[in-house]
Amino acid sequence: MLAEALKNLPASSDPNLLVGFNKADDAGVYKISDSMALVQTLDFFPPIVDDPYYFGQIAAANALSDVYAMGGRPLTALNIVGFPVSSMPPSVLNDILRGGCEKIEEAGAVVVGGHSINDKELKYGVSVTGLIDPARVIRNDGARVGDILFLTKPLGTGLITTGIKRGVVESELIELVTFQMAELNRTAAELMIRFEARAATDITGFGLAGHAYEMADGSGVTIEFRANSLPKLPRALELAEAGMIPGGGNANLNYLSDKIEIAPTINKNIVTLVFDPQTSGGILIAIDASRADEFEAELKEKLPNAARIGQVVEKRATALILN
Repeated sequence: MLAEALKNLPASSDPNLLVGFNKADDAGVYKISDSMALVQTLDFFPPIVDDPYYFGQIAAANALSDVYAMGGRPLTALNIVGFPVSSMPPSVLNDILRGGCEKIEEAGAVVVGGHSINDKELKYGVSVTGLIDPARVIRNDGARVGDILFLTKPLGTGLITTGIKRGVVESELIELVTFQMAELNRTAAELMIRFEARAATDITGFGLAGHAYEMADGSGVTIEFRANSLPKLPRALELAEAGMIPGGGNANLNYLSDKIEIAPTINKNIVTLVFDPQTSGGILIAIDASRADEFEAELKEKLPNAARIGQVVEKRATALILN
């Protein structure tokens, strides 16, 4: 629907706009000198956990990930709030903003202000501006045949948060998934910059399949995933079997069903996981095969739950293959 709404908007002719909304990338990039460019993004959503402080942390981490996925360094942030003044106490908003502010400070950025409105439904998010060398922007359309693919966080946040809403997830798993969603992608970004990643994108609401499709389509290649290598959060497949599938997961499947070839032997719950919408998910990174083993060793040392999940192959009938 969004693509349909945007398709007739005029694209900017400004030569300094290196990445704009006409590209399916994670953030916009605007060159301000030969050695510096701005990376800009914005994201907000309703609560996905009950604790307002951790909701603030997760929303901020989610927005910051767009800057990290481009290879940028977050610099400043603006809060965006829709708050039901008549039905929630100010302490809730204070906790949300405190959580967001602390996460932004953890990223080395500063909150410079924001805007709020009275809304029927609580929403919170952040607009982030970062800095990047224009010559070192990591886009999602640079994957090449032979590249090895890595994912830096396990999948399943959509299934688990749906299970939380339906009261079927135990406190230990709630704590685990909350911690993962609040975790910054800074370490992954620093590593992929050092190893000169060919392409990268953070995995959020479009799911692994959706964001991988954008990478494959933009790069003119096919991405092949190994189903048994996909990192999974505890109970994710069990919750998929129990039908804890968010609406976004079904929407992703409907949109992408003709863009992916799925081996008939693949368990249906693994398929569900591939389309599961993530909140503050990991980064999908394409690394030159000659550096993949070294990258993997350092990645696993610093992020033990990260995994090598597939490769880039010559363009085929579908943009994605799951086998």
